[in-house]
Amino acid sequence: MNIKTGHSAGLSDKAKYKVPFGTVSITDDAAKLIHKAIASKWLTRGKYVQEFEERFAALFGVKEAVAVSSGTDADALACAVLYDFGAKRGDEIIVPALSFVATGNAVLQAGFIPVFVDVDRETLGIDPAQIEAAITPRTRGIMPVHLMGKPAAMDEIVGIARKHKLRVIEDAAEAHGAEYKGRKIGSLGDMAAFSLYAAHIITTIEGGVVITDNPQMADALRSLRNHGIVGKFEFRRIGFSAKMNELEAAVGIGNIKIFHQILEKRRRNLLYLMDKFKPFEEYFIVLKEEPHEKIGPHAFSIILKEDVPFTKDEFVTYIENAGIDSRNLFYSIPTQCPSYAFLGKKPGDFPEAEYCSDNGTHIGIHQDIELKDLDYVAGVVRDFLKSKG
Repeated sequence: MNIKTGHSAGLSDKAKYKVPFGTVSITDDAAKLIHKAIASKWLTRGKYVQEFEERFAALFGVKEAVAVSSGTDADALACAVLYDFGAKRGDEIIVPALSFVATGNAVLQAGFIPVFVDVDRETLGIDPAQIEAAITPRTRGIMPVHLMGKPAAMDEIVGIARKHKLRVIEDAAEAHGAEYKGRKIGSLGDMAAFSLYAAHIITTIEGGVVITDNPQMADALRSLRNHGIVGKFEFRRIGFSAKMNELEAAVGIGNIKIFHQILEKRRRNLLYLMDKFKPFEEYFIVLKEEPHEKIGPHAFSIILKEDVPFTKDEFVTYIENAGIDSRNLFYSIPTQCPSYAFLGKKPGDFPEAEYCSDNGTHIGIHQDIELKDLDYVAGVVRDFLKSKG
């Protein structure tokens, strides 16, 4: 039996929406572990964090997993590992222009400069054809984002990275359970960073984890999450305070136990809604699942095509008024987030990312949504289009 609860800060008010954006699954097993952790009076990183790491690594078929306090920290620590491999502060890491702002923030927090590359609006992923032009003598890594759980073009990205002797850090925040050419997302680069925030398939409520097959990188990650400590009290690196606690790990262990149930439900919902949107393809771009991949569904993105007879604001207002919760399809970080004005980029520099943001939204397809809810979504969209003639 699962205890399922919404989380109003960042997810959804279930009383307000017929189809809320997100949900949380907390199992009875997790609740029992939480009580045991409290009774032990050892709540900081301990045996449950270690168990969570071991289970997560086994689930994704890698040797090492290092649990941290957020998905942003997972990205930042993975970047900071590169200092152990010759990188210097002020070096560059290539990232897609369209992503949750944490992707760029994490690069900066680690002491690097994010170099943004435009995306492909059909896949939401970084455009491999534009990566090499962004590489400079100071480039140390590429961090592709598997946005909405759709795998980035990893063959091309890894090929470019190997050609230029760069590291690949997968931002797999939204891609739990995704696959690319028979391999699990998270096992294709040098490291992969996952968010364990409440809206994701595996959650610790707040949290993150980095996975890798490289023991040296894993050791660096364990040091970095605890102020750069090595041994009992020696500080060799400029580190972070980014440890996961026992209560969060208990929730995560419970989620790992029902991971396949959640993934299957979300994939059912994704494929069902993709099919429901086929009659609307004249008006919208939605993600497609290619034969070589499996999407690990986070949410369902909807982008207006050019020259449709309505605006995104009109569409979003209509579905929200009908009780369908939505979020903007992120932003072009370098040109649509004022905090990145220091980079000197201007509107039009990343036209595809800007188009996706200006014309895109996304809605929930999580495990608490049933097929009747998706039928309702399709009906609302159909009614909207009829209202526009």
